Amino acid sequence: MIELRGKKVYLACGHTDMRKSINGLTAIVEGNFKLDPFGGELFAFCNRNRDRMKILEWDGDGFWIYFKRLEKGRFKWPAVGDDSIMNFSGEELQYLLGGSKVELKIRRKEVFERAVI
Repeated sequence: MIELRGKKVYLACGHTDMRKSINGLTAIVEGNFKLDPFGGELFAFCNRNRDRMKILEWDGDGFWIYFKRLEKGRFKWPAVGDDSIMNFSGEELQYLLGGSKVELKIRRKEVFERAVI
């Protein structure tokens, strides 16, 4: 599993073409967002259907691409605009990655009894 604690994350709002690989994603980071892809931060991208995500990371001597495809459900992804970016912490990205699991944990059973004892 990717180490997210203490990492700075940039989330590309809207959707990104998931056919892009390292060169295409670094071009987005440099060109659209005017950021340095070699800084050690994580850059997260999502497709139009919000069921696939890529994360780009420079580790000092090469790039990593992490890819996740959801079999059910969708990521809760901001759709502000394709040229917008949001700052996240690694912990916040972890919540986004495991969103369906978090929702299941905080979902409560409905109370049907309406009497005070």
